[in-house]
Amino acid sequence: MRFIKIVLRIVIIACLVAFLDYTLPARDIVKIVGTEVVRTNVDSDSVAFQTAGNVDVRFINSVRPNEHPRVYRNEDTGWGWPPYFKFSSGDLQADAQRLTESDQWVAVTHYGWRITLLSRYPNAIRIAPVDGPGVTLIPWPRIVAVVCLLLFGLIAWRLLVRLQLWATDKFDRLRSRF
Repeated sequence: MRFIKIVLRIVIIACLVAFLDYTLPARDIVKIVGTEVVRTNVDSDSVAFQTAGNVDVRFINSVRPNEHPRVYRNEDTGWGWPPYFKFSSGDLQADAQRLTESDQWVAVTHYGWRITLLSRYPNAIRIAPVDGPGVTLIPWPRIVAVVCLLLFGLIAWRLLVRLQLWATDKFDRLRSRF
C-alpha cells in the first residue's frame, strides 16, 4: 500500500510539472528566417479548441544558434486557456516578416511543446530583439509561479497538520469524558 501511495504521488507531481511546463511561458533565442500562412482543415472531433472548418494558421520559421530549425504557431489565444489574452497575431506576424530581412537575433516567448507525431507547434506570444545568440534569459514567470505554488503547498500542508492536531485533541477530550 505504501508503494502505491508513493507511485500515485509521483504521478500527480509529474502531471503538475508537465502542465506547468506546457502552459508557462518559455523563451528561445532564434533568428527568424521566414513566415507563412497555411490553410488547415479542423475536424469537429479535433483536439484544438476551434470550430470545425477551414482555418488559416500562421507559422514563424526560425533557426536556433546551433542551426537546428524551430517552427512556431502564431494564433490568438483569445479568452481561452492558457490565459495570455493574445489578440495580436497579425501584428506579431508582421514583426516576424520584418525581421526575416535582417540578421537580428530575437527572443521568442512561447508556450507549448513541439510534438512532431501530432504536428503540434508551440504558440509564439511575443518577439523581442536581443544582442546575440549568447544572451542569458532568466525565466522570471516560471520562477514566480513555482515559488507561489511552493508557498501555497507549504501553507496548505501546515493548515492540514494543525487541523489534524485539533481533531485529535478534540477526539481525545470527547473520549476522556466517557
